[in-house]
Amino acid sequence: MEVDYIENVNGLDENIVRLYNFNKAEAILFRDLLVETVLLKKEKLDLSQVDFITPRNCNLIFGLFKSDEGILTKDKQTFFCILTLEGFTNMVQLIEPFCKKESKGFQYLYDVDTPTDLLFSPTASSV
Repeated sequence: MEVDYIENVNGLDENIVRLYNFNKAEAILFRDLLVETVLLKKEKLDLSQVDFITPRNCNLIFGLFKSDEGILTKDKQTFFCILTLEGFTNMVQLIEPFCKKESKGFQYLYDVDTPTDLLFSPTASSV
């Protein structure tokens, strides 16, 4: 699994932080890590510290907040995905189909009106 940042992906000043290039086994590992770290322990999940995830041009940190803010950054290098417990619970549900079978589809992992979306895509070509 890899993580990267694509700026101005569609010419409309919309950006994507993308988790991509993974198989079913890595989707399961990621889902379980999200559940254990963020939902159960209520701790931050720093993807740069996860051995099966390779950061390409950025790092992504997941953390709980009192409101769903989506992805925020100050430097376009370190991104923070800030959601409520309910937002992360929904994210886990959106990841679930990738844990059941190999897929070529993709899924946006939250629905918050921000300039940067979070894309979950097993292949690198779904942009």
